[in-house]
Amino acid sequence: MENWWFLLLEFAVALTLILMSSRQPFPGPSKRYGSVLLIIALLLLIGETGPRPTDVQVHLFLMLAYGSLGLVKGVHNMLVTREEVIVAPFAGVLFSVSATAIMADQWNTLTAFEEYAAFGTIVVIGGCQTWLVFRGLLIGRLPLAWSKAGLVALERGQVSGPHGAIECFEKSWDLEEEHLNPMAWLALQRIHVFIGNSSESEHWSKRLAESGGEEAVAKEWIDAIENALSKLSTITEQE
Repeated sequence: MENWWFLLLEFAVALTLILMSSRQPFPGPSKRYGSVLLIIALLLLIGETGPRPTDVQVHLFLMLAYGSLGLVKGVHNMLVTREEVIVAPFAGVLFSVSATAIMADQWNTLTAFEEYAAFGTIVVIGGCQTWLVFRGLLIGRLPLAWSKAGLVALERGQVSGPHGAIECFEKSWDLEEEHLNPMAWLALQRIHVFIGNSSESEHWSKRLAESGGEEAVAKEWIDAIENALSKLSTITEQE
């Protein structure tokens, strides 16, 4: 019966990661992590239907190992590259549950000192997991990553639609990193001029002027936006 609870957790985490990945600037890392976990969960589910069901220890050690890998990569994505913020919290759930369950399963064989050490470890793991959830899921804004995603979308010719340049740049502002806002406003102004939307272009021009104008934006960023639009214009004319 214990196996089904762990299977339910694995499927829930996998599907949540896959569904939430579309809300990240770069959905690839979380979608890949969730997809691999979904495959692992399906294989374990198949194992449950055999004459010898998978032992619960297999679930625990697989979640511990895969959760550890996800934590390393997820924390790097969240704090260093700042591409996404959901892998670390959900990988932390796998790691926390499996580590706690393994220690609880061996509790009767521990000495008094080992029990105190295990309890302290569980408290530390719980505290770290709480921080991951708070840092990633509650306050995990990624303005710079959304700007990067917007430029990538623009270079690919994806101007509108889900994860298009307009959507990405509209999400790339931030009250705590106001120096990034003019980058987004300028990109949106240039894009709406390109597609002939004068009312939106005027709106973003005003926002840009309120944030310091083009002087507040690095010349390299302006060149990157204009080069991407120039290439897109050339492709459109050829078609």
